[in-house]
Amino acid sequence: MSGRRRATAPERTGVLWWSGQIAAWLILLTILSVAAMMIVIPRIAGATAYTVLTASMEPGLPPGSLAVIRPQDPATLRTGDVITFQAESGKASVITHRIVGVGSTLGGELRFTTRGDANSANDPQVLPEQVRGSLWYKVPLLGHVNSALNGSQRQWLTISAIAGLLGYSTFMAVSALRDRFQRSRTL
Repeated sequence: MSGRRRATAPERTGVLWWSGQIAAWLILLTILSVAAMMIVIPRIAGATAYTVLTASMEPGLPPGSLAVIRPQDPATLRTGDVITFQAESGKASVITHRIVGVGSTLGGELRFTTRGDANSANDPQVLPEQVRGSLWYKVPLLGHVNSALNGSQRQWLTISAIAGLLGYSTFMAVSALRDRFQRSRTL
């Protein structure tokens, strides 16, 4: 063998290599963050993620926002809270509006008056059994992703993100071990 240096793994000091590493990590972190906000955190907390479809709650909740609604005892709701409620008792369609008044019937049963922030008229009275919960957190634009995916697709997104992260970390660990072994052989 001549006095030439043996070819080893690419140098890990170049700007291009570091740029690629940073981009890869940012992509993975973004995917995990989106999956966490849309799926994991709501599921752990017993909350539900809804997509805002109309402009009735602008500017705070523009169309396309993801609104995560956490169950809450209707007796603890106050004026100013943003709630999601069934448009009609027992029906699947829901509305997310702000409580503008809390009252009760002569029999002492709670009633909520709600209105969208961008609306000029109140909604029909909301009964406690119609309330799905109150706004926990919101994420602009993420509702578009939520609308594009159904339940099983969201589950696959989470599994894919986890598998991608595990695969990438395994690749990085094997790469580091291989480089270490090659360096020790050349020294």
